[in-house]
Order: sequence, then structure tokens, then C-alpha cells
Amino acid sequence: MTLVILAAGMGSRYGGLKQLDPMTDHGEFILDFSIYDAVQAGFDHVVFIIKEENLDAFRETVGSRIEKKIKVTYAFQKGDDLPRGFSLPEGRTKPWGTGHAIYCVRNVVKDNFAVINADDFYGRDTFMQLAKHLKNATAENGVAHHCMVGFRLANTLTDNGTVSRGQCVVDANQMLGGVTERTKIQKTADGAAYLDDDGETWIDLPMDTIVSMNCWGFTPDIFDHLEEDFVKFLSNLGDNPMKAEYYLPASVDTQRTKGYCDVRVYPTKSVWYGVTYAEDKPVVKASIRAMIDSGEYPENLWA
Repeated sequence: MTLVILAAGMGSRYGGLKQLDPMTDHGEFILDFSIYDAVQAGFDHVVFIIKEENLDAFRETVGSRIEKKIKVTYAFQKGDDLPRGFSLPEGRTKPWGTGHAIYCVRNVVKDNFAVINADDFYGRDTFMQLAKHLKNATAENGVAHHCMVGFRLANTLTDNGTVSRGQCVVDANQMLGGVTERTKIQKTADGAAYLDDDGETWIDLPMDTIVSMNCWGFTPDIFDHLEEDFVKFLSNLGDNPMKAEYYLPASVDTQRTKGYCDVRVYPTKSVWYGVTYAEDKPVVKASIRAMIDSGEYPENLWA
């Protein structure tokens, strides 16, 4: 099984390459803990999706630590890696989004795989659930059986600003019924709320809402339809060719509604930790320190 780590973003709100910001005295990053948990769950290959200019930084830090524990591959998210017939709009520098990032590993990943963000701490239970599903996941009669680990919204918020989350609809059989990307969610005095598309109205969102943290499990069948959906996206950029993003949750939802796949949701009580903003770092460091002190993680992950 392969773990694909989305690490091409520069973290503009955070103020730097937050994926490579140490969280422990041993210089470990958040993604070190995700890889450690994945190895414990049975993953044997990790693919970093990065910007090509960050290759040396990844190799010299996390790569040098983990390459003796798990196979490591680097893939690049390049703006001009597009389907035939399309070209990069002149002046565009912004990445195309998480859906495009997965498109960029279509020639690298050949087995069942999980997808996570590099700068999110997911917890051991997340990887155990992903591995359990992926060890037996197949496609039947043209329908791929994917999965997602769903977090309670209350466990994914920061006190320091807004966050982006995929609001999920989950049926009684724990199957995904839809994902709506909410790009601005924040804590309120009574819980949480998101900013609607008009950019002016805040709408309450229950704290027990199941949300996507870009924590998915896929069979390689997803690549058969990812390009099809990406072509449609690129054909309808409209008046926003510089900033439009191709979101992975939206593409999965499109494939689901077309009958190409179904998605089982595995709920978790794990608490998310992340450094969306620089002010989040002390909280994340203290939380990781507490988990080390309790014995959940060793003092030095890769010793």
C-alpha cells in the first residue's frame, strides 16, 4: 500500500513552508508522525507530491530519516502537467489544487493508496482504518470502492482564523452521499459557522458535522476518471483562470454521482492538529509533546 502526501503548498497563511517546520526537539515534522503511523499500519511506500524546487529540502530532512524504513518516491506538481490540448494560462503561478496533485502521480502510483495532507496530524486510528479498507479494496463491475476517514468538525478547528473543510453527507450505511467544500469555517461563540458563496453571510454549522480532511483511500481506478473530470474543469475556467482550483473532494463526488465509485466513510474520534496559522504552532508542539510523554510515540521516531 502507498501513502501519498500532499506537500506542494507553500502555506501562505502560515508564512512559509510549514510542511518542514520542526515540531519536536529532534527536528521531526508533523508528516513524520503520519508516516510513522502509516508504517505501523502496514504501508510500505510513501510518495511526496512537492514542488520541484523543494526536492533537496525534502530529501535532506524527512527523506534521509525515513528512507531506511519505507520506500520513498518524489513526484512534482507542475502547473503545465495538463491533459492534451490544454496549456498553462499565461501569468498563472498558483497550483491547480489537490485534484491536480493526485493527477500528477498517475504514472507513479500503481497499487491501492491513501492520500493525506503533509501539514495535518491525523492520529494512529486514521491510518489503521485506511489500511484495513485498502488491504481488500477492489473495483467490481466498473465501480471502485474508495473510502474516507471523516472527522468531527469540532475536532478540526483552530482558534486563530478560518479553515477549509469538506462538509460531508453520510447515510445510515456509512456511505458518502456528497461533499461540499467550505473554504471559510470558523469557531463562533455558539459553535461554528461557514461563509456562504456570497461572501457576506455566515451560516451555522453543527460541531458534530462530519468533514473531509483530505484523508482518502483509493484504488488506482480513480485515475481512469480523474482526467475526464479535470478536462471538464479546465474547459470551464470562466473569468477565473488565475485562481480556479480543482479540488479532490469535488472530483471524488463527481465520480461518485456518475456511478464510477462509492465511498465508505470511517468516522474517527481522533483530534486533528495542524498549523494553518503560525499561532497554531505552540498548541501543536505541546500536544505532540504530551503524546510522547504518554508513550503513544517514542522520544525519537526514527532512532
